[in-house]
Amino acid sequence: MKKSKILVIFGTRPEAIKMAPVVLALRKHLHIETAVCVTGQHREMLDQVLSVFNIKPDFDINVMTDKQQLASISAKILLGVTNILEEYKPSVVLVHGDTTTSFISSLAAFYLQIPVTHVEAGLRTHNIYSPWPEEFNRRSIGSIATLHFAPTQESEENLLAEFTPKNNIEVTGNTVIDAVRLTSERLRVDNKFCLEASSRFNGLDSDLPIVLVTAHRRENLEGGIHKICEAIAEIADTGQAQFVFPVHKNPRVQTVVHEQLSNKKNIILTPPLDYPEVINLMTRSHILLTDSGGIQEEAAYLRKPCLVMRDTTERPELVNAGGAKLVGTDPKNIINAVLHLLQNQDAHRAMQIKHNPYGDGFAAERIATRLTKFLSK
Repeated sequence: MKKSKILVIFGTRPEAIKMAPVVLALRKHLHIETAVCVTGQHREMLDQVLSVFNIKPDFDINVMTDKQQLASISAKILLGVTNILEEYKPSVVLVHGDTTTSFISSLAAFYLQIPVTHVEAGLRTHNIYSPWPEEFNRRSIGSIATLHFAPTQESEENLLAEFTPKNNIEVTGNTVIDAVRLTSERLRVDNKFCLEASSRFNGLDSDLPIVLVTAHRRENLEGGIHKICEAIAEIADTGQAQFVFPVHKNPRVQTVVHEQLSNKKNIILTPPLDYPEVINLMTRSHILLTDSGGIQEEAAYLRKPCLVMRDTTERPELVNAGGAKLVGTDPKNIINAVLHLLQNQDAHRAMQIKHNPYGDGFAAERIATRLTKFLSK
C-alpha cells in the first residue's frame, strides 16, 4: 500500500520549536511518510533547535543572507519550495503560524493545488500592521488552508467569524507547550543536559531577582527598541533586579542594545540562547519582559508573570487570564510595571496563574491523529 506523504515546512527558530513535537508525533504513524523541509530563514538558531529534538531536515533551501529583505526572501522561498513540492509530491503540506516561510510555502502549495494544513491557526489582532507582517501572513494562510489547528477556543472563534467551516477546525492546544513540557522533563531527569543548559549563568547574583528580556519584533525597530532599552537601563539603576537579555542577531537590534545597555553591571547581554538554556533561564526568572509571541505561551506553562512590550497581542488568552499584561514600549509604562512586580509580592503572585489557556502539552498528538484521518479519506 502506497503511503500518504506529509511535507512539514518551516524556517525560523520559533517554528522549529513548535513544529518539532508535531514531527515527532507524526513519525510514530508508520503508515504516513513525513518529510521536513526547512528554508533557513533563521539559520544557526534553527539548526540548534533541530539538534535538540534530533530532527534532520530532508530538504533545505537555505535562503538566509545578510541584510535580507522580505521581498527577496519571499521570492527565494516561492521558487525553492515549488521545486521541492514538484519533486516530492506530498499529499498535504503542513505549515505553522505566521512567518514569511509559512505564508509563501502555503502560496506555493496553493499554486500546485496541494492541500495546506495550518498549525497555530486563527490568531488575530485585527490590525494588519501589528504585528507586521505576521498578521497579514496568518490571515492569508487561513484563506488558503484546508485544515486549521487552532490552539485555543478564541482562535477557533476568530476562524468561525471568517466563515471557516467548523468541521475544518480542530482545537488542539498550542504545540509550544508540548515543546516546553518535553524540554522541562528532560532538564529534570538528564543531569548532563541540565548542566549544559545552566552553565552559562552560574555567575548570576543569587540575591537579585532575574528579569529575562527578549525584544526583536519588526514593528519595534523604528524607535521601540530605543525606548525598551531606556526603560531597562533606568530599572537597572535602581539595583532591584538583574537583567538577562539574549540579543537578537538582527544588526538593528544589536547596535541599539549594545550602545545603550553594555555598560550596566547588572545587565547581562548574551548572544541568542539555545532552547534548553531559554527554558532553564525562564524557570529561574522572576519576570519575563518580552515582545515575543511564543514566550507569552511558555510563560503560561511555567507560571511566570509576563509583561508584553507591544500595543496589541494575537494571544489575548493569557492577558485575559491575568498572567500577562500589555505595557507597550513607553518607558514609563515598562518601568512602572516591572517595579510594581518587583516590589509587590501579591501582584506577582496574582500573575502566576494556575490554569494554562494554551493546553496540556499534548497538542501534537491531536494534530497527528486528525491528519491521519484526513489522509485516510
